[in-house]
Amino acid sequence: MDSKGRLSLRRQLALLGLSRQGWYYVRKPESQENLILMNLIDKIYTKRPFYGYRKIQWELKTKEGKDVNLKRVYRLMREMGIAGIVPQKNLSAPGKEGWVMPYLLKKIRIERPNQVWAVDITYIRLLDGFCYLVAVMDWYSRFVLSWRLSNTLDGGFCMACLEKAVEIAQGVPNVLNSDQGSQFTSREWVETLTLWGTQVSHDGAGRAIHNVMIERVWRSLKYENVYLKGYSTMEQARRGIDEYFEFYNYDRPHQTLDNEIPATLYLK
Repeated sequence: MDSKGRLSLRRQLALLGLSRQGWYYVRKPESQENLILMNLIDKIYTKRPFYGYRKIQWELKTKEGKDVNLKRVYRLMREMGIAGIVPQKNLSAPGKEGWVMPYLLKKIRIERPNQVWAVDITYIRLLDGFCYLVAVMDWYSRFVLSWRLSNTLDGGFCMACLEKAVEIAQGVPNVLNSDQGSQFTSREWVETLTLWGTQVSHDGAGRAIHNVMIERVWRSLKYENVYLKGYSTMEQARRGIDEYFEFYNYDRPHQTLDNEIPATLYLK
């Protein structure tokens, strides 16, 4: 804070969960045709997160009438941060540091809040573009602890989301599960969690089913909010998603929870 009581740019960005790179970054706009394709890919992948780029390309051609080649679908999925079912070089592959940890949830019985959290990133479409959403969710209760929007896949907004979740929970989970995205295999991410005493769990490559709980959150968010609202800007999306997660946490019963509300289970 300066002598006039104004927050520095760095502090303002930290409070918003943004990095300097994200603040100054101006993305080269995609063509309208590519944005249409990306939105269709998003709908297909949200419905079938186990699909890789080959099956998505097949569905685009046979069901949507889009004559698009594999190379283009692959590139657009990279831009969206979507993983294919077969291990390959993409945005959900480990970064250069590659701190990939074993998948730990296979034999764990999840019985209480804050035992296991899940974190993931998804694509959010806007009227003339797109952005990315990261969220941290309590696996037992499905309670969404925190979330952040960003115009880049820089790891800074993921770390800010994680720190906010810890602040809200007033503690850390025993295990945090994610995919093998570069944001979640970075040295900073793994070392921070290890220092906190949290075990880091990574999905097997191409195994969308491993993080199935948060995939269900994305499906609910998109079909019940994003696709219906049609947000024009990140600010509109931020306000609308905030309202949705308030509803999701405190008012929406879940069939898989015997029609319990996430907050009821998480805060009990």
